[in-house]
Amino acid sequence: MADVIANMSMSLDGFVADPEDRVDRLFEWYGNGDVEVSTAAGAVFTTSEPSAKMLRAVMENLGALITGRRLFDLTDGWGGMHPMAVPVFVVTHEEPAHWPHPDAPFTFVTDGIASAVEQAKKVAGDKHVAVASTTIAQQCLNLGLLDGVQVDLVPVLLGSGVRLFDHLDAVTELTEPEVTEGTRVTHLFYRVKRA
Repeated sequence: MADVIANMSMSLDGFVADPEDRVDRLFEWYGNGDVEVSTAAGAVFTTSEPSAKMLRAVMENLGALITGRRLFDLTDGWGGMHPMAVPVFVVTHEEPAHWPHPDAPFTFVTDGIASAVEQAKKVAGDKHVAVASTTIAQQCLNLGLLDGVQVDLVPVLLGSGVRLFDHLDAVTELTEPEVTEGTRVTHLFYRVKRA
């Protein structure tokens, strides 16, 4: 069955966006190299070779994505197609009233995080489910639904903004990291230790 993995670019001081929700400094590594990586949705990244290898592995093993309504709204629903071109499960209290892409692979989940994880895992099959939202990642961790954490650590100090892990109920231990050194980014993957 699918693993559920929180996956975000993060500053050295723990932020995934600045106070205005900008991520430009954190996403620079997607364009700072000469190796092209194309997504199924047509986006093209130019990264270093180590980052490209990591991205290709992530894309090959990604079956679904879970996000929160806030990120969905900030990105305008990615115009109806997430760059990774996988089904997206949006955790929300209320479905959007005027979603202009009714045939897009988006499911609006109004009955909670656990339901979103269950639905995403079913669709993903043996592939991974990525969690691309700080609040959703925190809630998944608190509920014991998170299997791994992928952090693309960027050498910048933002000083303030949106933290990746802010509201946790308990101490959570992680395994030793798998480390991939890219250009201006260090990719870290941890598994969540189970009690």
